[in-house]
Amino acid sequence: MSEPDPGAGAGAGRLERDDAPPPARCAPVLAAAFVREPAMAWIAGGSDRVRRAWFSATLRTHATLPGARRHLLTDGTGRPVASAVLTPPAAAPSGAARAAWAGRTLVGCGPRALVRTLRYLHAAEAGIPTGAWTLEFIGVEPEAAGRGAGGLLLGHLLAATPAPGGVFLTTADEANVRLYRRFGFTVLRRLTVGPLEVTAMWRPAARADAR
Repeated sequence: MSEPDPGAGAGAGRLERDDAPPPARCAPVLAAAFVREPAMAWIAGGSDRVRRAWFSATLRTHATLPGARRHLLTDGTGRPVASAVLTPPAAAPSGAARAAWAGRTLVGCGPRALVRTLRYLHAAEAGIPTGAWTLEFIGVEPEAAGRGAGGLLLGHLLAATPAPGGVFLTTADEANVRLYRRFGFTVLRRLTVGPLEVTAMWRPAARADAR
């Protein structure tokens, strides 16, 4: 699931990029960015506390994956304004890491959030093209939205990630589909998860990446 910056084409101003931030710096940015994202609203039930706990637990587990990537943009004062998280092809947490995530999610978010997350993942992960990276999350803090930070970050990670199998993502927000099309993504399929209408998208490798 992902939530780009609606102002992707605007001027981003002075922003600093960190291509190896700790999960704890990314989680609050994404929790704020996803406050209205349909899938996250369904999982968290509209609770700010649950959403923050969910991102904290999820990014902590994601960081255990070999080759996992995180990106962060900060403004001129060092305040984080945008973040993105990517999973390498065919990477999956170990059994111990999955159990730890489930425990943290159950305690911090409750059984409903845990069950709904598993439902979403089961549906979304079934359609990942072989060899593709997965753009798990990309989001911009609401106060910084509309200034181009999301577009700048998305363009950077697409250029910087060696992805001969392309990049895959899902979004439950129909408005995001046309934004991702601008970056070369095409629709692979549409699926229903609970009340959500989810679009799975894929961007093929650039010619240089495919070699």
